Amino acid sequence: MNGTTTTATTTDIAELGTILSIWGHPDDETYLAGGVMAAACDNGQRVVCVTATLGEHGTPDPGAWPPDRLCRLRRWEAAAAMAVLGVGDHRVLGLPDGALDRHEGHGRAMVGRLLDEVRPDTILTFGPDGITFHPDHMAVHRWVTAEWARRGRLARLLYATSTAQHLARLGQLYDEWGVYMTDERPTGARCDELAVHLELDGVEVDRKLAALAAMTSQTGTVMATLDRTTYTASVAEEAFVDAFVAAGRRHALVSAAMAKW
Repeated sequence: MNGTTTTATTTDIAELGTILSIWGHPDDETYLAGGVMAAACDNGQRVVCVTATLGEHGTPDPGAWPPDRLCRLRRWEAAAAMAVLGVGDHRVLGLPDGALDRHEGHGRAMVGRLLDEVRPDTILTFGPDGITFHPDHMAVHRWVTAEWARRGRLARLLYATSTAQHLARLGQLYDEWGVYMTDERPTGARCDELAVHLELDGVEVDRKLAALAAMTSQTGTVMATLDRTTYTASVAEEAFVDAFVAAGRRHALVSAAMAKW
């Protein structure tokens, strides 16, 4: 796959083979990999999508949406979104929202069993920053990376990322939305570092928007208040780096920081 291309083709997606897509909460997978998964399903590839939690605490109004009510709603929303994307195998691990870093051993064991069962050609998941520095996202990253390494790195492991250009255009908006969980901010990847880079347009982006609209408990407010052009721009790009490239980049950043110090 040519990392310098700006738009992955169906042939490129076909090269990913069987895909295991592992995320933290319902909507993570649709925001970060909905286009890739839909294209793979259309291409006849096997796609198994896994969500660690049901995001039962993902509301600003826990009085109206206590965890037991919200988790039911988010399960239904996720099922609707997966139907739009064509993903027929969606699994929920049922781990507690907001507490994945306290379930490291259990989480790793569950991921390990998934890898052994599905035997994917490609794994899609969070990179080290979890995109938003969410502790749950970063826990999933650790589990997947550790179990992939433990099994000899036999599959291709791809980490979701933002491009530097995307963050230059929309990073301020993400700050205004409050998407980042710490004071840290991602720097984004260069286009020549990318293993997969999708820029969705036409029916493809409409399909992704329909899947996101199905998750109204998470997307309803922003979709109602933000103009459609800006929201579409924020979700129309999907980018992934190879785990080996990401590891080399982290090493280079640490080395540069140490040299300055």
